[in-house]
Order: sequence, then structure tokens, then C-alpha cells
Amino acid sequence: MRPPDYWPQAIGELAQGDPVMAELIERHAGLTLRSRGDPFSTLARAIVGQQISVTAAAAVWGRFSARLGEVTPERVAALAPQGLAECGLSRRKIEYLGDLAGHFLDGDLDPAAWDRLDDAAIIAELSAVRGIGRWTAEMFLIFNLMRPDVFPLDDIGLQRAVCERYFGGQKQSRQIIAEHGERWRPWRSVATWYLWRSLDPLPVEY
Repeated sequence: MRPPDYWPQAIGELAQGDPVMAELIERHAGLTLRSRGDPFSTLARAIVGQQISVTAAAAVWGRFSARLGEVTPERVAALAPQGLAECGLSRRKIEYLGDLAGHFLDGDLDPAAWDRLDDAAIIAELSAVRGIGRWTAEMFLIFNLMRPDVFPLDDIGLQRAVCERYFGGQKQSRQIIAEHGERWRPWRSVATWYLWRSLDPLPVEY
């Protein structure tokens, strides 16, 4: 897993004129965003982790990945619902994973084409899969494709960090947070990553 090529330029530009961001960048020197690289397993991991704690998600994912051996669309499609249920997955998540596998196997999701698509087009494609909404698609853009300018406004952690670091802890509207984020273009993914670090120093990987 290697960091994005744009990272040095991004942190240099973000630190200029923004003391808060400069301090976060300095505090977390040596840490960067990294991609796991495999689109299907990244999306499957995101579905498995929905609406449960990080600890619980790690436990379920461990059983799930051990059962499959390798997390691929073919193996998910081949494992009967009962086999997936034995990993600790809910009926709804089993349906979501089956739909995700089907989209990959049918060619409705083609990772090879994503380099040619903008963020909005990829979000639209991913959102056609059951169980994947805008937030999950934005996490995929950041953590798998490492797109540089994603600003996931619906992320509670991002909202909290912006309010704590820039507004004295006072809760702000979605619109104000969006307007505040404009200062970080074209590196809003990077700014978001550092704001997350202000809440949890350990990087999350999907």
C-alpha cells in the first residue's frame, strides 16, 4: 500500500495560511492515506462494517474473510446465504453483498473504467448497488481510488472535527461546513484525513 503521489504537494499547500491544518500536518508527520487496492474487498468491507462498532466489524470481517479465503465476487456469489449468515452477517448485509458481487460479475461495475470517470459519475455507479449510499461511495473514492478532492459532508467525524478545530466546538450547519471546506480545494480529501486524525490518531483503512 503506497501513499498518493500528490501528498507532498497537498500538505505543502494546505499548511500555507491555515495554522490549524499546518499543526495537524506537523503532528502526524510520516502518516499518509494509503489504499488497499482491491475495489471489491474495499466495498465489501464497508458493507460489513455498516451500523456496528469498529471492534464488531473487525470480528465479523475476520470470520467472513477466513470463510472465503479470498474475498472475490465469485466466492461471495458461490457461498450460500447460510454460509454468510454463519459469519455473523445480518440478512440485509447478505443481500447487499450478493448484489455487490452480482454487479461486479455482470460488468455493471468496471473498476478498469473508473480512471476515466469523475467523482460524481463513480458515486452514481456505486449508489446503484443495494446498501451503498453516498457516504460509502465517498469513502471508496478517498480510501481506494485516493481521489484528492472529496469532502464527505455527511460524515459525523468530519463535522465534529471542523466544528472543534475551527468554530470553538460550536455546532455548525452543513452549508457552513461546506463553505468552510472550499478553502481546502483541490485537496479536500487530504484535509479531511487530517481532521479525522485530530479525533483519532490511528489511520482508518478500508
